[in-house]
Amino acid sequence: MSKPLKDHICEEQLFSSIFRTHSKNLHDFLYYKFGSQLNPQDKMQEAFVKLWENCAKIPQNKAKSFLFTTANNLMLNEYAHQKVVLRHRMIQPKHTTNINPEFILEEKEYKAKLEKAIAGLTEAQRVAFLMNRVEGKRFKEIAQLLDISTKAVEKRIYGALKKLRQDIDEL
Repeated sequence: MSKPLKDHICEEQLFSSIFRTHSKNLHDFLYYKFGSQLNPQDKMQEAFVKLWENCAKIPQNKAKSFLFTTANNLMLNEYAHQKVVLRHRMIQPKHTTNINPEFILEEKEYKAKLEKAIAGLTEAQRVAFLMNRVEGKRFKEIAQLLDISTKAVEKRIYGALKKLRQDIDEL
Protein backbone atom coordinates (compact mmCIF):
# COMPACT_ATOMS: atom_id res chain seq x y z
CA MET A 1 0.00 0.00 0.00
CA SER A 2 1.29 3.40 -0.87
CA LYS A 3 0.96 6.38 1.44
CA PRO A 4 -1.51 9.03 0.36
CA LEU A 5 0.11 12.36 -0.46
CA LYS A 6 -0.65 15.19 1.91
CA ASP A 7 -1.99 18.42 0.48
CA HIS A 8 -0.32 20.52 3.17
CA ILE A 9 2.30 20.27 5.92
CA CYS A 10 0.35 21.19 9.06
CA GLU A 11 0.97 17.86 10.76
CA GLU A 12 3.58 18.24 13.46
CA GLN A 13 5.55 15.10 12.50
CA LEU A 14 5.71 16.12 8.85
CA PHE A 15 6.76 19.66 9.75
CA SER A 16 9.44 18.30 12.13
CA SER A 17 10.70 16.05 9.38
CA ILE A 18 10.96 19.01 7.00
CA PHE A 19 12.79 20.99 9.70
CA ARG A 20 15.31 18.21 10.32
CA THR A 21 15.85 17.72 6.60
CA HIS A 22 16.32 21.34 5.53
CA SER A 23 17.38 23.43 8.56
CA LYS A 24 21.15 22.83 8.31
CA ASN A 25 21.22 23.31 4.53
CA LEU A 26 19.16 26.48 4.81
CA HIS A 27 21.42 27.88 7.53
CA ASP A 28 24.54 27.04 5.52
CA PHE A 29 23.05 28.61 2.38
CA LEU A 30 22.33 31.86 4.25
CA TYR A 31 25.70 31.85 6.01
CA TYR A 32 27.71 31.33 2.81
CA LYS A 33 25.68 33.83 0.83
CA PHE A 34 25.43 36.64 3.40
CA GLY A 35 27.95 35.90 6.17
CA SER A 36 27.31 35.86 9.89
CA GLN A 37 26.67 39.57 10.45
CA LEU A 38 23.02 39.42 9.36
CA ASN A 39 22.31 36.52 11.73
CA PRO A 40 21.50 33.59 9.40
CA GLN A 41 20.34 31.41 12.33
CA ASP A 42 17.53 33.87 13.14
CA LYS A 43 16.48 34.23 9.52
CA MET A 44 16.41 30.45 9.12
CA GLN A 45 14.12 30.17 12.13
CA GLU A 46 11.92 33.02 10.87
CA ALA A 47 11.54 31.19 7.55
CA PHE A 48 10.33 28.08 9.38
CA VAL A 49 7.89 30.19 11.40
CA LYS A 50 6.49 31.63 8.17
CA LEU A 51 6.25 28.11 6.76
CA TRP A 52 4.28 27.02 9.82
CA GLU A 53 2.01 30.06 9.59
CA ASN A 54 1.25 29.21 5.96
CA CYS A 55 1.31 25.43 6.32
CA ALA A 56 -2.24 24.96 5.00
CA LYS A 57 -1.38 26.80 1.78
CA ILE A 58 1.90 25.07 0.97
CA PRO A 59 2.10 21.53 -0.42
CA GLN A 60 4.86 19.28 0.86
CA ASN A 61 6.76 19.28 -2.44
CA LYS A 62 6.97 23.12 -2.38
CA ALA A 63 8.14 23.45 1.24
CA LYS A 64 11.87 23.55 0.46
CA SER A 65 11.42 26.14 -2.26
CA PHE A 66 9.24 28.25 0.06
CA LEU A 67 11.82 28.06 2.86
CA PHE A 68 14.80 29.04 0.73
CA THR A 69 12.93 31.85 -1.03
CA THR A 70 11.53 33.23 2.21
CA ALA A 71 14.87 33.06 4.04
CA ASN A 72 16.68 34.70 1.13
CA ASN A 73 14.11 37.52 1.07
CA LEU A 74 14.39 37.97 4.84
CA MET A 75 18.16 38.32 4.52
CA LEU A 76 17.84 40.77 1.62
CA ASN A 77 15.39 42.86 3.65
CA GLU A 78 17.76 42.85 6.62
CA TYR A 79 20.65 43.85 4.36
CA ALA A 80 18.61 46.75 2.94
CA HIS A 81 17.67 47.80 6.46
CA GLN A 82 21.32 47.78 7.56
CA LYS A 83 22.21 50.00 4.59
CA VAL A 84 19.55 52.52 5.65
CA VAL A 85 20.81 52.46 9.24
CA LEU A 86 24.38 53.02 8.07
CA ARG A 87 23.35 55.85 5.75
CA HIS A 88 21.42 57.46 8.60
CA ARG A 89 24.44 57.26 10.89
CA MET A 90 26.62 58.91 8.27
CA ILE A 91 24.16 61.77 7.76
CA GLN A 92 23.81 62.60 11.45
CA PRO A 93 26.17 65.34 12.59
CA LYS A 94 28.96 64.12 14.77
CA HIS A 95 29.13 65.59 18.23
CA THR A 96 32.84 66.29 18.31
CA THR A 97 32.66 69.93 19.27
CA ASN A 98 35.15 69.53 22.11
CA ILE A 99 37.97 68.29 19.83
CA ASN A 100 40.50 70.94 19.00
CA PRO A 101 40.85 71.56 15.22
CA GLU A 102 44.59 71.87 15.77
CA PHE A 103 44.65 68.34 17.18
CA ILE A 104 42.76 67.02 14.14
CA LEU A 105 45.27 68.67 11.82
CA GLU A 106 48.23 67.27 13.78
CA GLU A 107 46.63 63.84 13.71
CA LYS A 108 46.28 63.99 9.92
CA GLU A 109 49.87 65.13 9.52
CA TYR A 110 51.11 62.35 11.79
CA LYS A 111 49.11 59.76 9.87
CA ALA A 112 50.59 61.01 6.59
CA LYS A 113 54.12 60.80 8.07
CA LEU A 114 53.47 57.27 9.31
CA GLU A 115 52.11 56.10 5.95
CA LYS A 116 55.10 57.64 4.17
CA ALA A 117 57.51 55.98 6.62
CA ILE A 118 55.82 52.59 6.20
CA ALA A 119 56.01 52.98 2.43
CA GLY A 120 59.76 53.64 2.83
CA LEU A 121 60.39 50.25 4.44
CA THR A 122 61.73 47.37 2.41
CA GLU A 123 59.03 45.04 1.14
CA ALA A 124 60.10 42.26 3.50
CA GLN A 125 60.04 44.60 6.51
CA ARG A 126 56.72 46.16 5.50
CA VAL A 127 54.99 42.79 5.02
CA ALA A 128 56.22 41.38 8.34
CA PHE A 129 55.48 44.63 10.21
CA LEU A 130 51.93 44.98 8.86
CA MET A 131 51.14 41.31 9.45
CA ASN A 132 52.24 41.72 13.06
CA ARG A 133 50.88 45.17 13.94
CA VAL A 134 47.78 45.44 11.73
CA GLU A 135 46.63 41.84 11.39
CA GLY A 136 47.78 40.89 14.89
CA LYS A 137 49.68 37.79 13.79
CA ARG A 138 52.38 36.36 16.02
CA PHE A 139 55.97 35.94 14.85
CA LYS A 140 55.55 32.17 14.53
CA GLU A 141 52.43 32.55 12.33
CA ILE A 142 54.20 35.07 10.10
CA ALA A 143 57.20 32.76 9.80
CA GLN A 144 54.95 29.91 8.65
CA LEU A 145 53.08 32.10 6.15
CA LEU A 146 56.26 33.58 4.66
CA ASP A 147 58.16 30.29 4.88
CA ILE A 148 61.03 31.82 6.84
CA SER A 149 62.41 31.34 10.35
CA THR A 150 61.01 33.07 13.41
CA LYS A 151 64.35 34.84 13.89
CA ALA A 152 64.09 36.26 10.37
CA VAL A 153 60.65 37.62 11.19
CA GLU A 154 61.97 39.17 14.41
CA LYS A 155 64.83 40.78 12.51
CA ARG A 156 62.48 42.20 9.86
CA ILE A 157 60.06 43.65 12.40
CA TYR A 158 62.75 45.10 14.66
CA GLY A 159 64.46 46.57 11.60
CA ALA A 160 61.15 48.11 10.53
CA LEU A 161 60.61 49.60 13.98
CA LYS A 162 64.12 51.04 14.03
CA LYS A 163 63.63 52.62 10.58
CA LEU A 164 60.22 54.00 11.58
CA ARG A 165 61.70 55.59 14.72
CA GLN A 166 64.36 57.27 12.59
CA ASP A 167 61.85 58.51 10.02
CA ILE A 168 59.24 59.72 12.49
CA ASP A 169 60.62 61.59 15.44
CA GLU A 170 57.28 61.40 17.36
CA LEU A 171 57.29 57.59 17.56
